[in-house]
Amino acid sequence: MPYTDGFKSEMVKRMVGPGAVSAAALARQVGVSQPTLSQWLQEANKLAAMTPPPEEKPAAPSGPKKWTPEEKLRVLVAAQGLAGGELGALLRREGLHEEKLKEWQQALAGAATEALPAKERRRLAAAEKRVKELERELHRKEGALAETAALLVLEKILRQQIWPVPAGVVPLRGGTTPWLGRRLAL
Repeated sequence: MPYTDGFKSEMVKRMVGPGAVSAAALARQVGVSQPTLSQWLQEANKLAAMTPPPEEKPAAPSGPKKWTPEEKLRVLVAAQGLAGGELGALLRREGLHEEKLKEWQQALAGAATEALPAKERRRLAAAEKRVKELERELHRKEGALAETAALLVLEKILRQQIWPVPAGVVPLRGGTTPWLGRRLAL
């Protein structure tokens, strides 16, 4: 009498593992001869010997996580406006490097720019150019302001320590020293 593979595997399972039953006892319970059950068990053991156990199978190299576009967008939105420790905590929680986050931000900006019509892209490029020019000018003016502040501090030090004002003389505004009769050239 032919038996299905499912039935055979069920009988083998009952003969191995926890609560295993001997082939003779199982034969009395199910009505299949003991030699037939023993043969099924031997075949299953041969098959198991040919198949390496799960822990011996070569593990697939675990590369970086494959991020779906939805996951990337979720992380980008969560990172928006975060800095320092908060951003670091988010990146650790997500298992992500800051460089990868910056790469995604640039890709998102590039995709948003490509979606614009040509006229809008030109206008955006002109605006970005103007922003860079203004940033350079601001940087130059901040440097000049810092230099001026340093000169004023030096002038104050010079007036207080090197050229003290004689008693009874009130210095004029504008940096002139009436007792020297000339303007300080700093």
